[in-house]
Amino acid sequence: MLNIKNKNYLLPGTTKCCHSGSSGIYLYKEGFPPSGNDKSECLHSSRGFTLLEVLVATAILAIAVTVVLQLFSANLRALTLSEDYVSATKRAEAKMREILDAAPLAETSFSETTGDGYRIDVSVTNALEERTETLPVKLLEISLTVHWTKGIKERSMSLKTMKVVKKEIT
Repeated sequence: MLNIKNKNYLLPGTTKCCHSGSSGIYLYKEGFPPSGNDKSECLHSSRGFTLLEVLVATAILAIAVTVVLQLFSANLRALTLSEDYVSATKRAEAKMREILDAAPLAETSFSETTGDGYRIDVSVTNALEERTETLPVKLLEISLTVHWTKGIKERSMSLKTMKVVKKEIT
C-alpha cells in the first residue's frame, strides 16, 4: 500500500496522475500514462487496510490474548497452591502448639493422618546433648512435617522449633 501525505512527493519512476473527481492520489508508472479518465493503469493509494495488514493485526492480537490468558491460568494455579500451603501451615502450627503445651515432653516419634488427607510426622529429639550435660535442663528439637497429595504430586512442608525442659532426675 502506498501512503503519501505530501501530494508533491512522487516515488522514483512514477508520475502524478490526476483524474477529475478523484477521491485519492493515483500514481502510474512512467511510460504508461492513462488515457483520459481511465484509472485502470494507475497505482491507487487508498486509505483503508489491506487484507494482509488485517490478518497480521489479527494474528498479533490473538497471540497477545493467548499470553494474557496463560498468565491468568498460571496465577490461578499459584493461588490454589498457596491456599494448600496456608491450610497445611495452619494444621502444622496447631499440632506444634499441642505438642509444645503437652506437660511431659520427651523424646518420641509418631505419625498421624487427618480425616482430610493430611499426614503429620512428628519427631522430638534431644539436641546439643553434649552442651547441656552439666545443666539441669535439656534442649529438645521438635520437627513436624505435613504431607498431602494434590493431583498426582505429593507436597510437604516442615516446621522445626526447640524447647528447653527440666531434666528428669533418675
